[in-house]
Amino acid sequence: MKRLEAALEPAEVAMLDESDFAANPFLVKGYIGPAALAANGVRYLVDPRIVTGTAWVTGADKPDHHVVDLVCGRDFTPDGTIEAAEVREGDPAPDGSGPLEAARGIEIGHVFQLGRKYADAAQLDALGADGKPVRITMGSYGIGVSRLVGAIAEQSHDGSGLIWPRTVAPADVHVVVAGKSEEIAAGGERLAADLDAAGLRVLLDDRKATPGVKFADAELIGVPTIVVVGRGLANGVVEVKDRRSGERQEIAVESAVAHLVEVTGAR
Repeated sequence: MKRLEAALEPAEVAMLDESDFAANPFLVKGYIGPAALAANGVRYLVDPRIVTGTAWVTGADKPDHHVVDLVCGRDFTPDGTIEAAEVREGDPAPDGSGPLEAARGIEIGHVFQLGRKYADAAQLDALGADGKPVRITMGSYGIGVSRLVGAIAEQSHDGSGLIWPRTVAPADVHVVVAGKSEEIAAGGERLAADLDAAGLRVLLDDRKATPGVKFADAELIGVPTIVVVGRGLANGVVEVKDRRSGERQEIAVESAVAHLVEVTGAR
């Protein structure tokens, strides 16, 4: 029904009711055929698959009767075509490539063809080229920001949590302080500040939680690059982990900022 309404908009679509059948006796409910429509001047449209030379079974314009092998172009000639049939799995593809397969998709945007329903109610007019009022035809187009997050989560994750694509990640680097000493905490804060000064968006986890909890949360949040400031700091290194591949590297503290700027593509 939605496809039919969209194809015929701004005209409104309504199903025939009993009063329509009573007022038009040539319309036999359940057995309407092209012969009666043509004889009574009713314009009718058919599915695009009904082409000249194809044979069909139609209503015979009388109760409990059908016509078999009614040939398009010989026995009836429609006034046009309209694509409004419900598409189902197994239907032939329009391009002839084979049967259609059904698959789940993710809706992230909408196009609503509002027509003139609300414009008529609000009497919304604009001046036309001739300076006379013209009724506005309305449409609504949008992308759901919250839906985008859901779509990213569905397509970019693993068993541990999210894996944000770098272009839309909430942060460039997730710095995890993995140790209880003041030296490690100060080192993590200093690195986070230096990264921020270099133009990177930084998430700093300096909670008084165990390293295991922090590592699990870093995986769950899914920032593309995770930097662990832990016991290696005593040897002048930090660990850099790629969230997507799981690859780990030990990087010297003095070159960590330059390395992470390069990795993240920050400018």
